[in-house]
Formats: sequence, structure tokens, C-alpha cells
Amino acid sequence: MPAADADLDSFRADTRAWLEENCPPEMRTPMKGDADQCWGGRNFTFQSDAQKLWLERMAAKGWTVPDWPTEYGGGGLSREETKILRQEMARLGARLPLSSFGIWMLGPALLKYGTEAQKQEHLPPIARGEIRWCQGYSEPGAGSDLAGLQTRAVDAGDHYVINGQKVWTSYADKADWIFCLVRTNPDAPKHQGISFILFDMDQPGVEPKPIRLISGSSPFCETFFTDARAEKRNLVHEENKGWDVAKYLLGHEREMISGMGHDGAGKTLPQMAVEAVGADAEGRLADPLMRADIALFEVRAAAYRAQGERFNDEWKAGRLNPAQASMMKYYGTELNKRRNELVMAAGGSDALEWESDDSDGGKKARDWLRSKGNSIEGGTSEIQLNIVAKRILELPS
Repeated sequence: MPAADADLDSFRADTRAWLEENCPPEMRTPMKGDADQCWGGRNFTFQSDAQKLWLERMAAKGWTVPDWPTEYGGGGLSREETKILRQEMARLGARLPLSSFGIWMLGPALLKYGTEAQKQEHLPPIARGEIRWCQGYSEPGAGSDLAGLQTRAVDAGDHYVINGQKVWTSYADKADWIFCLVRTNPDAPKHQGISFILFDMDQPGVEPKPIRLISGSSPFCETFFTDARAEKRNLVHEENKGWDVAKYLLGHEREMISGMGHDGAGKTLPQMAVEAVGADAEGRLADPLMRADIALFEVRAAAYRAQGERFNDEWKAGRLNPAQASMMKYYGTELNKRRNELVMAAGGSDALEWESDDSDGGKKARDWLRSKGNSIEGGTSEIQLNIVAKRILELPS
């Protein structure tokens, strides 16, 4: 056996043993809802001692961000080791210790574009779950045409004064800090007058207002800035070159949204269907037509997961076509919508129940309605298909 393979086998054995010893039993059960998800931050309330302990242990190990450098709170693992860690967590049924826009979006952008001081200030608190971030991108009239944004940042010496409005800012009402696109040169061509800046949400002049969706609740907010303050030391990259950072981060956002195509840590689709419809004498889903629909979904989901592994390997090796994030986002969106449709079909009229404890507050129906928004957030499906057509298929405009 080659030495490298032997080293990875040893790492797998050590990882499995550590997870078995350190992952609390409560963190090996499927999540029942959003309340079971750990977001961290200054105002986060842990649902249990086990949830807090699991975050603390994984953060101390650097495994909330296993492939980040150790000097920024990461585990310093190679991509092969990171893959093994994820496989072993999945084998154990271990929940993610921390969900974070800081991990999924801002962190990679800071690793590429941030100064050393910015990395030291912001990355370790992200890795430990101490600061919760939100994203200030879309505006009324500047969604798919994001470069048309009008939120202004005016130079005031050692800081900027920010005025304007953002919309669809997920969890802005719960976030501690925001990474935000602002216009710093209104006279430049629209892509060239934008800057990327970080600032604290807990200050006068920052007002998030939740947006209620058809599902009855929403992570989204509209956020208003009135003479808000952003320190110049938190300008990422260069003034008026924020579009470079924005494009890089959008790739990671689309990768994050594409993950909605996975079943996640909850019950699988076949399990939920059997619970709703029942099994035949051979233990199979009793409805043969639904069984065929779910089998087709499972095949497509398996192909998607395989493509996701390839995507991650190519990305970490520096060989990824940036437009592949759009391809993954589009297909992950379609899978998630289809999964929710099948859950509703399996549940029949019972799945339409909206408020009872038996239905967990109408979770199936609300998740189904919420999934429709996947086609819009992070760039509409039409935009993603245009990007794939132009940059991967090389079709004419």
C-alpha cells in the first residue's frame, strides 16, 4: 500500500475514533427543524448543552472549517482529509456543528482577498461561531442586475458613511455583522464603482425588517442604512474593485444553495414516504408509481452528489470553471423543489395541514412553499442557465 494511502487510512481511523468519543449522542440524531441548527453569534441561544459542547469541541479541533489554515482557526486538513472527515461524520449521523454564512461565503472571500489583519480579526471568530454574518447584496431594482446597486458609501476620513437599502438579506435581524456591496464612485461604469466592506449591524442607522413569505415565515429581511458607519480598515480588496470580490463570493453562495439538493441530516425521502404511505409485504413502498418516482429522484440525487465531489476536487485543485457553480446551483435547486413535491405527494391531504403539533407546525407544506424561492435566491434559474450556456457550452449570445 502506498505511503499516502496508509496515511489516509490512519487519519480515517483516528477521525472515526475521535468522533465516536466526542460527538454527543444527541448530535447524532436527525434535525427536526431550524431550531436544531446551530448558527452561533453574539445573541444565539443554544438548544441544549450537547449542541454547545459539540460546537466547542469541533471548533477547538479546527473542524468547523477543516480545510482552513490553522492560523485562522481551521483544521489545516488537505482536501482528501476533509472528504474523509465529512464521510465519517455522515457515517455517524453527526450534525454540522455550525452553520454560517461566514464559513460558506465570507471566509473564502477573505482568504483570497483579505489583508492579513482582516483575516486575523474576522476568520477565527467565524470558525468558533462567535460572530454571525449576513449578506448585503440585492436591492430593490438591483437583483439579477446586481451591479445596478445604489447604496452609497461616502468617504469620511477613517470611515465610510453608508446610506441606502438592501433586500432579501437573509437573517439580517439575527446577524451581528454584514458583508456589503456599496457604491463608492457613482460616476464610474456601474461594475467599476462598487466596493466590498464589512461592518457591525449593532449600531444606530442599521434597521432590518423581516419579510413575511407565503410559507408563513421567512429568513429574509429588508435592511435600511441611515448614516451607518463602516471603518476603512474593513474595506476588502481595493476601493471600487469590490465587484471582483462579489463575483468570487457569488460562486460560493451558489455552491451553498446547490447543497439544498441533498437530503441533509433529516429523514430520507424513502423513509418519509414509507411512513406516509406504508410498505407492502416485501417491505417496499406500497405505492408502485410513487416508488418509481422516488427511485428516479434517488438516481438523479446520487449523480448530483458525485458531480458535487468532482466540483469540490476541481475547485480545490484550481481547475474549476467558475460557471460550474451556476450549473450546481441550478440543478440543486431543481432537486430540492422536486424532493419537496414528492414529500407532499406522499403525505396526501395530511401534508397540507398547517398548524398542528402532529405536523410540526405544517413543516412539510411550509418547506414545499419555501422551496419555490430557491429558483430566485442567489441568482434566478434563468440567469444560471444563461451563464451555463455562455461559459460552459460556449453558445452564442
